Amino acid sequence: MELKRVVVTGMGALTPIGNNLNDYWNGLVNGVSGAAPITYFDATLFKTQFACELKNFNVEEFIDRKEARKMDRFTQYAMVASDEAIADSGLDFTKMDTGRVGVIWGAGIGGLETFQNEVLDFGKGDGTPRFNPFFIPKMIADIAPGQISIKYGLRGPNFATVSACASSANAIIDAMNYIRLGYCDAFITGGSEAAVTMAGIGGFNALHALSTRNDDPKTASRPFDKDRDGFVLGEGAGALILEEYEHAKARGAKIYAEIIGGGLSADAHHITAPHPEGLGAKSVMENCLRDAGVKPEEVDAVNMHGTSTSLGDVAELKAIKYVFGESAYKLNINSTKSMTGHLLGAAGAIEAIASILAIKNEIVPPTINHFTDDDEIDPKFNLTFNKAQKREVKMAMSNTFGFGGHNACILFKKLSD
Repeated sequence: MELKRVVVTGMGALTPIGNNLNDYWNGLVNGVSGAAPITYFDATLFKTQFACELKNFNVEEFIDRKEARKMDRFTQYAMVASDEAIADSGLDFTKMDTGRVGVIWGAGIGGLETFQNEVLDFGKGDGTPRFNPFFIPKMIADIAPGQISIKYGLRGPNFATVSACASSANAIIDAMNYIRLGYCDAFITGGSEAAVTMAGIGGFNALHALSTRNDDPKTASRPFDKDRDGFVLGEGAGALILEEYEHAKARGAKIYAEIIGGGLSADAHHITAPHPEGLGAKSVMENCLRDAGVKPEEVDAVNMHGTSTSLGDVAELKAIKYVFGESAYKLNINSTKSMTGHLLGAAGAIEAIASILAIKNEIVPPTINHFTDDDEIDPKFNLTFNKAQKREVKMAMSNTFGFGGHNACILFKKLSD
């Protein structure tokens, strides 16, 4: 069976460094840090008192107030990013078989704030069970794709992928495969997360996963730096429109890039720590390259998972060196989490978008906040430190790994007939 080709025809972004696609890209290439003191709650007593929150975002500018109140923030973010991606794509669902248009969406946690607040409110009472009737529909991780499909009347495959920080990368790979196999013409896919809450910050602090650089939040996310001390929690959403190539071509669609491969693997090692030699990371990149049918030396750029943790950054670079060999030193490698923080289940989506725009604009965004070299990291790697670099990017890889040892890797290519 000959697989269909899959292309990206629309994108939307809602991030800590830009509330739309263009602003997000400008933030990336200009090396803007999204980290700042937390405003959503009083974080005075928390070990970490900062995060990468959205800036100047008012949901009522996008969603009716009454409807917005029925949604957790992670669903609100999904709706806003998806609306932008659909408008960007130019798709007209009234002219399509909506049974062949699906929504696959990733969220690592889902409605954490809703769950937190409902339980706290219950705890303040006399034990009588009084809960908001929208408690469950707001909280469940699959509600975001459900809400998107309801708004647009899309009757194709509709579900959520949950694989911690790999969730939205898993969603994109699933959507690609449904189109490849001829089951659908188009998908809205991506991911969203809204875990900057008391439960989110407190929980990750308990794991010793977050940076505690409260005196200097803007430089706290520093992948590959010797003095990195954990990741910075982020929030937001990324949405992509994937479309079968001939379908997109027939309607004269703008095409950003072709998605040519997806790889999956498991570390099978530890619930939160990566394998020290990056075995799962090696496998997932090899699987992705094999799926795409390309050689390692054909890849120009890798957007690493690169969370700014002591173990993760080193293990992933070991894996890249193993998979790419000498050609690893010709790659532009970066971690856009240095700017956006870690968006958990939405990370794969916004980083896929960064990879696609690197291809389109021939610019690789930087890894900011590098001050001190790490002796455990090979100095011959080009980690795109502190300043964006111009280069032709014909093929870009995006890595996303999650707690539980879940690994996902996506490969994008400049469109060629």
